[in-house]
Amino acid sequence: MEFLTAMGKNLMSLPFTLLAFLFVLTVVVFVHEFGHFIVGRWCGIGVTAFSIGFGRELIGWTDRQGTRWKISAIPLGGYVKFVGDVNAASAPDQDTLARMSPVERAVSFHHQNLAKRAATVAAGPIANFLLAIAIFGGMAYFVGRTVLVPRIEAVQAGSAAERAGFQPGDLVVSIDGRSISSFSDMQRVISAKAGDTLNVVVERQGQQVPLTATPDLKEQDTPFGKQRIGLLGLQASRDKADIKTVTYGPVAALQAGVQETWYVVERTFDYLGKLIIGRESTDQLSGPIRIAQVSGQVASLGGFGGLISLVAVLSVSIGLINLFPIPLLDGGHLLFYMIEAVRGRPLSERAQEIGFRIGLAIVVMLMLFATYNDIFHLFGMARGT
Repeated sequence: MEFLTAMGKNLMSLPFTLLAFLFVLTVVVFVHEFGHFIVGRWCGIGVTAFSIGFGRELIGWTDRQGTRWKISAIPLGGYVKFVGDVNAASAPDQDTLARMSPVERAVSFHHQNLAKRAATVAAGPIANFLLAIAIFGGMAYFVGRTVLVPRIEAVQAGSAAERAGFQPGDLVVSIDGRSISSFSDMQRVISAKAGDTLNVVVERQGQQVPLTATPDLKEQDTPFGKQRIGLLGLQASRDKADIKTVTYGPVAALQAGVQETWYVVERTFDYLGKLIIGRESTDQLSGPIRIAQVSGQVASLGGFGGLISLVAVLSVSIGLINLFPIPLLDGGHLLFYMIEAVRGRPLSERAQEIGFRIGLAIVVMLMLFATYNDIFHLFGMARGT
């Protein structure tokens, strides 16, 4: 009965969830593909199609330069197709390339020099990072930031903090030499350092006191699956004097945007590193189902501001994923170009074809695994597990 009730609630919220998901994904995909498009245009490369989604065209128009702009039926990505591409992955059509006239070769992607091709490919992920910086920086500039001073009100009995010697009233100054300006800064550092020894400096009665602490490892359920985090067992001060509102000028806001974007990058690589050595769970690898679910939750709880923040985080993730050196992704193309720069000539058509097939197999396997995780997570939540 609980399962049916939970599923009923999911169905009732489905339209709202889908709208939130489509908004988030469309913004991220559009910016990524527009990065490819605009740099390609700047480099004199002809663009035949700019599509949000895959499959059958639902609506579209052709601009004065011959580019077909369209929205397609499957809204799970997008692509820019340049002159000379055989498909959305920018694989070359050798027969078509061989038959091109000099005028067509001048605007063909695959006839451009190495620098122009590399710049056009790299522009997609770079656009994603710039979007995240703009969102984080814009929020800092227009909204500011409410921070909680890293002062300790209470220490949990039997916790790692008690073993380390923390006391109520301590003000955390730095962790491993990194200055700490807010309680959330401290939480971010500690959550990523489970089992690691940290050198902490606190201010106590006007004096700086060094402490050594090792956060305990705890698993907690998140919308993206089980997450292993580090905990010390500290409670923040609730004194109104320890709550501050920070405002940012244009330069400081830009710096804040860069720092927040870099934090997402750091956490992503930290997760991947721990995943390889078995200190993180694979159930955090998510696909479109769970992203849609999280989009709906964020929109309902955090409103439009929360949804915009999710756009920024997802934009960083998409940018990073596309830079992985896997043929079919942007990073795979850049890998081929790096090899071409070293060899002085491109890889053979056969080698590139094999690379694309391997890349396709890797991408499909990752998508299937992520979708399995999504479905298992969805039904697991519905059963209350």
